[in-house]
Amino acid sequence: MKRIRAAIVVLLFGAAFAGLAVGYSERTVPSALAMRYLQEVPAELGAANVVTGILITYRGFDTLGEVAVLFMVAASVGMLLSAGAGRRAVPAGASAPPARPPSELVVNGAEVVLPVAFLFGAYVIVNGHLSAGGGFQGGAVVASGVVLLVLARPSVALHHGFLSVTESLAGVFYVALGILGLIFAGGFLDSHILPRGEFGAFISAGAIPLISALLGIKVAAELSVIIDRFRS
Repeated sequence: MKRIRAAIVVLLFGAAFAGLAVGYSERTVPSALAMRYLQEVPAELGAANVVTGILITYRGFDTLGEVAVLFMVAASVGMLLSAGAGRRAVPAGASAPPARPPSELVVNGAEVVLPVAFLFGAYVIVNGHLSAGGGFQGGAVVASGVVLLVLARPSVALHHGFLSVTESLAGVFYVALGILGLIFAGGFLDSHILPRGEFGAFISAGAIPLISALLGIKVAAELSVIIDRFRS
């Protein structure tokens, strides 16, 4: 009977997704709102990447809330896993099972991929105002490199104090830039506190690259702490 119910549920979900897939039609012309952003972001902010301009400047408060949520997740994961560590202790007289060492493929691959991953993450962060990417995406790429690091070298210890200080300083400078926008420009996180520069150049789009870099540092540090907490 349970299998029949499960099959019915799967069929219903399949029918729902099939209806969405069949009825989907790709928009060939941008909507009026999209056209407004496509015109205003390059003209007002000087950012070639419209998405980054919207997220960092027009939706600055939302982005601040997102990184705050990520910080709370990192803190909550640390508290929960550290509280449960004592309950998973090995009983007296019993020996802990030996840890399986990483495979040769993982170890050798990490030596090649790790520098590329960290470099690519930095590239995604600092070029977010010009091409696809930004602080959140680049920070996630850097954190994926940390995942590979702990897989290839299980004995490596991440310095939580350094990561915490780095994450906190990035958050403080992020909010400070937002306050400077209130004082010297038109609002919180207004990128006009710095010169716009030449459109499409590496140093352009006002304070957007700097804000994106702070976001990338903060996200990378927070995700790295979460990854290390799960490992322990």
